Amino acid sequence: MLLNFALQTVINAVALWVAAWALPGISFGEGRTGNIFWTVVLVALIFGIVNAFIRPVAKLLSMPFIILTLGLFVFIVNALMLELTSWLAGKLDLAFHVDHFFWDAVFGALIVTFVSMILSFVKSD
Repeated sequence: MLLNFALQTVINAVALWVAAWALPGISFGEGRTGNIFWTVVLVALIFGIVNAFIRPVAKLLSMPFIILTLGLFVFIVNALMLELTSWLAGKLDLAFHVDHFFWDAVFGALIVTFVSMILSFVKSD
């Protein structure tokens, strides 16, 4: 169980780093490589907690929109989770920021989803 959580945190960290690398509107701040590494790990932990506790409630509340759009609204829910992670990271003085909701958060959520999906195929349960 703990190993699975640690592995999922590493997958989230890689996916968030790829999104920050690919999109100029998502950033982990400037500084030394060690500081950025720990920021990525801490933001991945926050992202995992947000996805574990808040995302199911958000998906349940938005179920009519998800059904109406044939599942495409899930990307908006994922973008909201990325924005919430950015807000929480700001409250904890972590250098993670998502600039704009539509362009950066939605495309960032797409990247995080696909990178996580690809890396999860490698993970064995």
